[in-house]
Amino acid sequence: MPIDHHLLVLFAVTTTVAMVTPGPDMLFVLGCGVKGGPRAGLLATAGVATSEAVHIIVAAAGLAALFAAVPVAFTAVRLLGAAYLIYLGVQLIRHRNDDRGEVPVATGGISGRRAYLNGLLTNLLNPKMVIFTIAFLPQFINPQLGDVWLQFAVLGAIMIVLEFLVDGTVGVLAGQIGGWLRRRHAARRRVDVATGGLFIGLGVRLAAER
Repeated sequence: MPIDHHLLVLFAVTTTVAMVTPGPDMLFVLGCGVKGGPRAGLLATAGVATSEAVHIIVAAAGLAALFAAVPVAFTAVRLLGAAYLIYLGVQLIRHRNDDRGEVPVATGGISGRRAYLNGLLTNLLNPKMVIFTIAFLPQFINPQLGDVWLQFAVLGAIMIVLEFLVDGTVGVLAGQIGGWLRRRHAARRRVDVATGGLFIGLGVRLAAER
């Protein structure tokens, strides 16, 4: 398989750390789980994962063609992506959890269908997710190995599996996790700082590569 195994391991670790950090997607799934139970939590996760698959396909199609036509574009995208990762890291470290600290409170049930559609549309129409996907995935692609499309597919599949493992678990265990997040502000802050440092370090490393 045309994939850099070192980058693959780095991608899996970085993505896992990023996914376990409480963010908009996780809190959305958590809210659906609290309101509609485990089934709604899982279907909300499925909606988010479906939108991620769309983002990955769009990014792979556009960037793979661009890299083939203009090789120097890979360097440009890598540098822009590295800068964006550093920016995200700084934002995480500076964040005070003001707009992420409240877990949605149960105010009635939510159907599985609605949970799925809300997860799909919320993430699909979020321009930040498009930018993140375009900035993040190419950092772990090695064009010299060829089959850029296949490399995107492998990384995308790993990302979607991790999405189900992490946010799906959150949706199923929504009641317990919701209470834990409401009480553990300091623990969440430490996770934010650690993740921010990881993103900054990764961005600096990738920007320095030739």
